[in-house]
Amino acid sequence: MLKKIARFRTPVLLLGIALGLSMNLHDVRAVFYAGTFLVVLGLVLFFVPAGASDREPVVVRSPLEGRWIPVNSPADKVPSHGTHEAGQTYAIDLVYAPDPAVEWKPLPGGRLAARPETFPAFGRPVSAPADGVVVAAGGRQRDHWSRNSWPGLVYLLVEGMIFRQIGSFLTLSSCRFILGNHVILDIGDGVYAVFAHLRRGSLRVAKGDRVRAGDPLGEVGNSGNSSEPHLHFHLMDGPRPLVAAGIPFAFPYETDGELRTGVPGGRRAFVARTDVPAGDGARS
Repeated sequence: MLKKIARFRTPVLLLGIALGLSMNLHDVRAVFYAGTFLVVLGLVLFFVPAGASDREPVVVRSPLEGRWIPVNSPADKVPSHGTHEAGQTYAIDLVYAPDPAVEWKPLPGGRLAARPETFPAFGRPVSAPADGVVVAAGGRQRDHWSRNSWPGLVYLLVEGMIFRQIGSFLTLSSCRFILGNHVILDIGDGVYAVFAHLRRGSLRVAKGDRVRAGDPLGEVGNSGNSSEPHLHFHLMDGPRPLVAAGIPFAFPYETDGELRTGVPGGRRAFVARTDVPAGDGARS
């Protein structure tokens, strides 16, 4: 029962905030207390998994090609982003790092912000990891400057946790402003793939389109709640992130000269392999 309720953690939290803030309009203390209860319940539910955590990983094709750094990986911790919200229990952030001689740092210092075009990930192609049908696609949000400095990170957290959440809830857009430009793909068997923070104007698909594994979906961007250009990818058990539960995934990749099928982690660079069947390689 608690896991089912946990799917509605964000609506519960935002409804509680709305009821609490409405106190000045009606002066009914019972409504204020109800709002307070919902806020506390919503915060507690953020730490409750909304689905079965023992499901076997769904093996897919890598949505990217080239050398990448895994950040906030489920190989390192679960939930990977510190919350089960939006079906992202097993989500991963992938940062393009084509040059082994250049060390990637989450907070490099030296500048407050930079244009998205200055990052190597910006504009990298994103492809379908399996055959499927597009159930959601949005590509009009702007690609903002980076927020990978301490002041930028604080701004990112406040904006993302408050204003973007409220905006998504009020427009009934199921995390639209958190995901930024995005594609949600139904890959069958109750599994949906999410691709977030895509480049404005880069989407190659629209809602209702059928795609094959490897077909282009769009390009890596810096839209939504993003610190720098990267791809946010995860699987979930429903088409609406606001009430979905995360599903583990695996894909082929190469690290230290060894071909694996699993999830890269430890912020260790890997090479995404799209030229091998999805099940090949040692399990990791």
